Amino acid sequence: MGKLLILGTVAFDAIETPFGKTDKILGGAATFIGLAAAQFKAKSAIVSIVGDDFPQEYLDLLKNKGIDISGIEIVKNGKTFFWSGKYRNDLNSRDTLATELNVLADFKPVVPPEFKDADVLMLGNLHPSVQLSAIEQMQTEPKLIVLDTMNFWMNNTLSELMQVISKTDVITINDEEARQLSNEFSLVKAAQKIHEMGPKYVVIKKGENGALLFHNGEVFFAPALPLEEVFDPTGAGDTFAGGFTGYLAETENVSFNNLRNAVIQGANLASFCVEKFGTERMQDLSKEEVDRRLNQFKQLTQFDIELR
Repeated sequence: MGKLLILGTVAFDAIETPFGKTDKILGGAATFIGLAAAQFKAKSAIVSIVGDDFPQEYLDLLKNKGIDISGIEIVKNGKTFFWSGKYRNDLNSRDTLATELNVLADFKPVVPPEFKDADVLMLGNLHPSVQLSAIEQMQTEPKLIVLDTMNFWMNNTLSELMQVISKTDVITINDEEARQLSNEFSLVKAAQKIHEMGPKYVVIKKGENGALLFHNGEVFFAPALPLEEVFDPTGAGDTFAGGFTGYLAETENVSFNNLRNAVIQGANLASFCVEKFGTERMQDLSKEEVDRRLNQFKQLTQFDIELR
């Protein structure tokens, strides 16, 4: 059983989709990553920051899932990061209604001593300088450093982002971001360009069209499971990352073949996340449900064919 260190936001979200809307609920990249990773036998910890307006019950929820929360700083008289968004009818596009950084604006991560030797370091979507700080605090080099980022950082902090990318083993971005980062329309060519920036593995997420894993000229594709109901896509990418890194930390195997399994594990958990608002579905997800759906993935992708 390995160790997983998660850097990212623990936050409040307010979400509106064609199927309903919420007031402030539990959100944040590290929250989704942590809840997904909790499905695996790995020691995990979150490094983040919240205000003292953050309910104790949310911290207890994470702790009860076996997540070390000693790295979550609580700022007295501070306000927790808040994001609000409204999804359009296709659920593929959304409008941000509000972003309040609050305590996140001055976040200086402190890695808990027990996790400075983590096997897997998951860098959730944050300012590249914050991500770099976490890397520099590691006492031993992780077996795998996984980076999630977005076009905002590409537009505003490219030089710092490139520094972080050069130190990572895996980058997970969506197809639009891969094209922007590489200046290539073909995702195959985009992955090749990104490899040259440092990462050995490139994961390109395509939402409801699955995910691609690139390594040394090899490509693996994981489909998205066709679902009867998609309620709220918020956090699906972070849930994917949590399943991906949680599985790798548990198995302590970072070979290409095992990363292929990790992509399937991530896609499987992401398929649950979208079924309810926010983290609600991930909070009470059982191993039996996860295993049953993994079997559906297997049936979806396996076939026998006679080559002539």
